[in-house]
Amino acid sequence: MTAKVALCLPGGGASGAIFQIGALAALEDTLEGVDAGGFALYVGSSGGASVAAALAGGLPVQRIYRAFLDPADVYFGLERRHLLRIDLGEWRRVLPILIGALGEGASGLLARGSVPPPSALWEKLEKLAEALPAGLFTLEAYERFLEDFFIRRGVPNSFFSMKKPLRILAHDLDTAELTLFGSESASSATVTRACIASMAIPPFFSPVKVDDRYYMNPGAGQVVHVEVAVQDGADVLVVVNPQVPLRLNESRPPAELGGLRDRGMLAIINQAIRIGSSRSLREQCRRATEQGKSVLLIEPDPAQGGLMLGNPSSMDVRRRILEDAYRHTRAVVTRALEDGHEAFARAGWTLRPPRSSPISSPVVA
Repeated sequence: MTAKVALCLPGGGASGAIFQIGALAALEDTLEGVDAGGFALYVGSSGGASVAAALAGGLPVQRIYRAFLDPADVYFGLERRHLLRIDLGEWRRVLPILIGALGEGASGLLARGSVPPPSALWEKLEKLAEALPAGLFTLEAYERFLEDFFIRRGVPNSFFSMKKPLRILAHDLDTAELTLFGSESASSATVTRACIASMAIPPFFSPVKVDDRYYMNPGAGQVVHVEVAVQDGADVLVVVNPQVPLRLNESRPPAELGGLRDRGMLAIINQAIRIGSSRSLREQCRRATEQGKSVLLIEPDPAQGGLMLGNPSSMDVRRRILEDAYRHTRAVVTRALEDGHEAFARAGWTLRPPRSSPISSPVVA
């Protein structure tokens, strides 16, 4: 009986998605029998949701790889403005509440003529907290970009029409329940809407409304890809996880890079998510192995964490991530094959004869 092979793509932002593209291109070039568009099941979240959707919809990973390498290539013309757009609607909603809360606080101070007791201060702070927006940025512009990309490249925006089964993970904001978009119980949403729901990490992005519910990405709490694939009957799981903790001291970053403490709150939050996500995923892989599943886990070298801190909109940073992911994955896969990893025999994969890498492949339309 042929093994059911699933591809699991946890999140990791734009840099993580770029790493996944490089790793999957290397898998195709290294192993005979591997086709990034030929897995039996795709499970993705956050940045990995868009990659999973593109592959499940039939787009070739080699073409996407080359698009990220060439600044003149408009195949996937993602720009910063598609992701970092202030949620003006949310600010319009909370601004009157915020002004009212500040006005109450000011009038209370003036009326008393002295500093109010701590209990009154905490009450005002609670009102101010309720007046904060649900998120700083909106993902609506990214959804429109992704819709246009799918139309131009012939990718269906319906789970029913996908060439391969696709599951996109998100969590219901009010019930905290995991939702598997693409499953029988949640297949009415468009693929692009599910993608942005899966990307809505607080406090950066506002929750995304799908039908009459709001969805979000709880960070490490959403890293359940392996469990989902196992429950769907997968025998072999390829997990490309870009979310490993950064170890800058081991990589000896240049002096100007500094430590994560020097890079501010966002870098620290990112590191916290990476630590929790990595531990959760490794525990799932361990349990899946105990259940008789074969798991091939591909992750960046933690000592090269400095690469993941760069701005992915920079062509130099993008190229470094892609090429490092490509070379690192080829080395990991070759070593695992030599060590007799059971996933290869079970899936029927063998070492492919040497051929040119996508780094030097010609760009095609």
